[in-house]
Amino acid sequence: MSDLTSPPVRDSAGAPSAVVSVRPVVLAAPGRGTDLQVRVSAPASGERLPVVVLSHGFSSSMDGYAPLADHWAAHGFVVVQPTHLDSRTLALPAGDPRTPHIWRLRVEDLTRVLDGLEALEAALPGLGGRVDRDRVAVAGHSWGAQTASMLLGARVLDDAGEPGEDLTDPRVRAGVLLALTGLGDSLTPFAAEHFPFMRPSFAGLTAPALFVAGDKDQSALSTRGPDWFTDAYAYSPGPKSLLTLYGAEHSLGGVTGWGVTETTDENPARVALLQRMTTAYLRSALDPADTAWPAAVQALADGPEPLGELSSKE
Repeated sequence: MSDLTSPPVRDSAGAPSAVVSVRPVVLAAPGRGTDLQVRVSAPASGERLPVVVLSHGFSSSMDGYAPLADHWAAHGFVVVQPTHLDSRTLALPAGDPRTPHIWRLRVEDLTRVLDGLEALEAALPGLGGRVDRDRVAVAGHSWGAQTASMLLGARVLDDAGEPGEDLTDPRVRAGVLLALTGLGDSLTPFAAEHFPFMRPSFAGLTAPALFVAGDKDQSALSTRGPDWFTDAYAYSPGPKSLLTLYGAEHSLGGVTGWGVTETTDENPARVALLQRMTTAYLRSALDPADTAWPAAVQALADGPEPLGELSSKE
């Protein structure tokens, strides 16, 4: 059964629109073992709406990341959130034969969403004819960032250290990658054994991207410090920006949800900054005539007590 809602928006900057969401929209997924459940959110008004496909982190679902999903939708984006097979809502047994391949199935989930945009558009009353399918971005947090990065050109190294399958999707024009894990040469023994897909190559990540990292994000999967989460920025050749958030841990102040238990560094001001910066980036990345991003960059630099710093390379 579909669930139509108008979720609250916490940050009113930029004259937000009312938001309408529908969930679950089910896309047939032959070979996946479980059909793909998706949440679609969009502003109640507006035309030529760009699309953001948001990939959740480990164990979350289409219902997570409200601080970002609701904000983006309220500021003019159609936000599409698939539930990946690792979601706790699906309770996949650890011994399920699909488990070693979930990283790859996650990427297929995003591709399936792009293939099914027409059906997803039709599922939300009033959305038909208002979507600009030529302006598509991907976003993700943690494992979701790795998933989204694959559509932007990142690849997984095989046992011989060679880049594996190229899963780049030309329909995707830009990305927002939050707390994206780094190179595989510093994985802990546990991570190297259990997560062999965490050996990325960023050499092919040529699409425009905004990377976000916390300077207190210490991962148990790497022997390095928080700079591990800046590897994609350092080693990808495309036009890119890196927003480093001061004092932020892996949840970046609370992007996974309002008051969720996994947030260890809850900081509403930090989340509000992320809302503003990511929205501005997406607007300008999908419309070169839009000046939201330069304005947001200047506002960050002019702030009396900045919550982070920005680096950029063209």
